[in-house]
Amino acid sequence: MTHILLRHRDVENLHDLQVYLDHGGYEGLRKALAMSPDAVIQLVKDSGLRGRGGAGFPTGVKWSFVPKDVFPKYVCVNADESEPGTFKDRELLEGNPHQVLEGALIAAYAIQAEAIYVYFRGEFWDVARAFDQVISQAQAAGLVGQKILGSQWSCQVYTHLGAGAYICGEETALLESLEGKRGYPRIRPPFPAAVGLYNQPTVINNVETLANVPYILVNGADGYRQFGTPDSPGVKIFSVSGHVARPGNYELPFGGETTFRKIIEMAGGTPSGLAVKGILPAGASAAILPATDEVLDTPIAYGSFKAWDTDIGSASVIVLDESVDMVWAASKMIHFFAHESCGQCTPCREGTYWLSRLYERAMHGAADQGDVAKMNSVAGQMKGKCICALGEFAVNPVMATIKHFPDDYQRMTRGISATEPVAEASPQPGK
Repeated sequence: MTHILLRHRDVENLHDLQVYLDHGGYEGLRKALAMSPDAVIQLVKDSGLRGRGGAGFPTGVKWSFVPKDVFPKYVCVNADESEPGTFKDRELLEGNPHQVLEGALIAAYAIQAEAIYVYFRGEFWDVARAFDQVISQAQAAGLVGQKILGSQWSCQVYTHLGAGAYICGEETALLESLEGKRGYPRIRPPFPAAVGLYNQPTVINNVETLANVPYILVNGADGYRQFGTPDSPGVKIFSVSGHVARPGNYELPFGGETTFRKIIEMAGGTPSGLAVKGILPAGASAAILPATDEVLDTPIAYGSFKAWDTDIGSASVIVLDESVDMVWAASKMIHFFAHESCGQCTPCREGTYWLSRLYERAMHGAADQGDVAKMNSVAGQMKGKCICALGEFAVNPVMATIKHFPDDYQRMTRGISATEPVAEASPQPGK
């Protein structure tokens, strides 16, 4: 199918403003400016677009929560792409940046915001510098700034670099960082739609979410709903990595023939020829799935994997073949969450610390069944008790691997180091 989001793969030099304009660029913004802000919000609601950053919350509904009579208002673009295995937003920002900017401008018009802040993770300094040029191009063409395209609406766009903290991908921690404070998640309510950046109404959307918006304005809700399922309309970019021959981004419609089996086949299968053992559907943040036929052949949409207590999140699909010891994999993820925990709330701060200590014992073959029970217990005590989702994510590698891969934990408790099966057996992706 022709790409809706990864259009730069079909159109050479799409990052250039004139090329983007020649291929229908900013027509969505023009259509939006001819509509009332409420009509734009209703159109996005009708399209069924859901947030692509991980939560899957309906985008138009989020916009509708913003009060109409409070000013100023802001839009924040979440480009803090820090989830392990996720690299879709970077490709969009590099290859198709004007579509992201156009989507952000439509969102800003819909809520009548006066400024857009694009928050990049610290390692994206080169992407941010290039995006500054994109903004300058758009401003020179009357697409950003005062009285956009001859309308009475004005909006400025700014970029901001974080400092490489995973926690700042959480929307309220992002706001704190943007205000120059330490990136601690806020306790909610109030929610950002009412009290956001500088205590003003704010909409925060992921890069990929906003890249969908221009297509919706141009083609209408029904045009967008021709792809996907009734509950999960549209297309999704799947970032595929791990034990696959061709890691990369794959744009596919939700549901139908889009399954993990198809995605793995598109990515060339496992280089080693070994069977797939497990699939991380959303990087480290969602519970791992066992590679059973039922899992591999389930059409992918939001809520498809509720039976396994997991979801697709940002769709950063990490494939693990039979060479991987799942105790080792869980240990790697727990170490990541312990390192990235902001330390604000006790369950996450202490829980990730103790889990990392328990997995250190496992990595050295010193753990027993009592330690496995402690892992489950600590994870269970964290669940549902943390300020933000990081602590909730951190329990997934523990509880899911213990549940789906008990043999690996049995092997570990016999005094065999969890590192042995993966030290030399794992091929490098794409090799």
